[in-house]
Amino acid sequence: MSSRPLRIRWLGRVEYEEALDLQRALFARSPDDHLLLLEHPHTFTLGVRGRDDHILVDPDTVGAACHRVDRGGDVTYHGPGQLVGYPILSVPGKRGGGMADTVAFVSSVEELVIRTLRRIGLVDCGRMRGRPGVWVSPASPRPRKIASVGVKLARGRSMHGFALNVDPDLSWFDRIVPCGLRDVEVTSLTREGFDVPMSTVVEVVRDEAASLWAGGRAWDFTGVSWPSQLAVRARRLAVRADVSASGSSLGDGGPRLLEARMGEAGVGAGMAFGERKPEWLKVRWTTRGEFNRVASTLAARSLHTVCEEAGCPNRSECWAAGTATFLINGDRCTRACGFCLVDTRKPLPLDPAEPGRVAEAARQLGLEYVVLTSPARDDLADGGASGFAACIAAVRSALPGARVEVLIPDFRGDRRALATVLDAAPDVVNHNVECVPRLQRAVRPSADYARSLALLARCAERGLVTKSGLMVGLGETFDEVVATMADLRSVGVGIVTVGQYLRPSRRHLPVRRWWTPEEFDELRRAGEDLGIPHVEAGPLVRSSFHAERAAESVGVVAARAVRAVEADVNDAFA
Repeated sequence: MSSRPLRIRWLGRVEYEEALDLQRALFARSPDDHLLLLEHPHTFTLGVRGRDDHILVDPDTVGAACHRVDRGGDVTYHGPGQLVGYPILSVPGKRGGGMADTVAFVSSVEELVIRTLRRIGLVDCGRMRGRPGVWVSPASPRPRKIASVGVKLARGRSMHGFALNVDPDLSWFDRIVPCGLRDVEVTSLTREGFDVPMSTVVEVVRDEAASLWAGGRAWDFTGVSWPSQLAVRARRLAVRADVSASGSSLGDGGPRLLEARMGEAGVGAGMAFGERKPEWLKVRWTTRGEFNRVASTLAARSLHTVCEEAGCPNRSECWAAGTATFLINGDRCTRACGFCLVDTRKPLPLDPAEPGRVAEAARQLGLEYVVLTSPARDDLADGGASGFAACIAAVRSALPGARVEVLIPDFRGDRRALATVLDAAPDVVNHNVECVPRLQRAVRPSADYARSLALLARCAERGLVTKSGLMVGLGETFDEVVATMADLRSVGVGIVTVGQYLRPSRRHLPVRRWWTPEEFDELRRAGEDLGIPHVEAGPLVRSSFHAERAAESVGVVAARAVRAVEADVNDAFA
């Protein structure tokens, strides 16, 4: 359809609003074409002409979300077992998204589904005049709808797409008037006698989409692993039984579970703990320069740093240069990611005096660039967002000229929590995807790749400088890392960091391999070729490493100066 590369992504189960925000970001910002493939939790959606009375139940009483969206069509249902596809494509046409273009595009989306079904073996499927979507036995006295289609075209770009029933609970369609048609019978691949796993359907859609829409141009595919809950439970029980039979503590099963998850993601055994590091990863420890002053300043105020709590290899270098990354909202995390050394015991209540102590330490150290981060605090109603806002305000009060970067958790997708942080106007907002999509469920099982992309998209939409980072050495490929950087660029991320994963203890994920400095240079060049304004890639690079330099490279200093001038002007006219 265009000369842009086509990026096809399997995202697993994604909340509808997060997928919608991700679509909007790709629609508005991405230089590439995309096909997002995913499932939703139980959700009803209404198109622009949808009637409220076509939803026959109160969504809240049945545990479903409900959204009115800017696509064509009436009401439809999305839920587990249904493959949803969102093509965000550049669509050539004479009207730039007029009716004729829309009809032609809807036909191409239907064609994708029809080709997919026929490859799977469901040959008797096709279109019905005047009824969009894909139907089983469309010419028979008993046609059954197996896929819905609803799209939006604007300025030659598409959004929304199709929903193909693989094996959903079809009783959910009894709670709506599907597509506004009361005489519609809804079916699925399973009901039609095709017991096909979702992974197979995704692979067929991927291949047919590349054939139909890529047209010989570049395309790539990557996605998250998505083991069923039954598989997860069976794995846990098997590991626990094995550990118990061996006479070990059940706590010893943690690393085994991590290894099992990595196996599901296609990663083999890693290096033994303590494996000799290559020369380029050997850290030269120093306490010269400002090291002791930073240490004593932090200790005197009982402050935590990610430098210490996460075992950062750059601690001595940064502290010797007179800077540190503050860890706010306590030093205990409610998640247990497979790579992280931060304490996972039950968190303590927030300390209301912490923002003042952080600001005073930053003032005493004379910091011009302050980096704040936090463990995940899922135990708090706002995920710790108010702690970020309070610290930003305190630092700005103590150091009016300082720039502030925040490295935030995902707040479980809570828009209001994120807005609390963004309303405090940090200069840079950082949120790490941590690893390539395939390894997400193993490396950070309580997080979500699509959620992270949606969060970054929301930050960029606010006009903020946005940053993200990932580790390598966990079993990813070079192409997967580049694809991840392409995703970050597509949602508006301006700064990307890439560094080598270092195993902090025996209870954490093993290192699969050491990436060389030359490979990091290749990654940096690949990221720059993608159009990312600043890529920091190297063996010892971490999220906050040389943060000020990265911010300056994308114009944060200039942006800060503009705000200062605006404040002076406002004061003059007050």
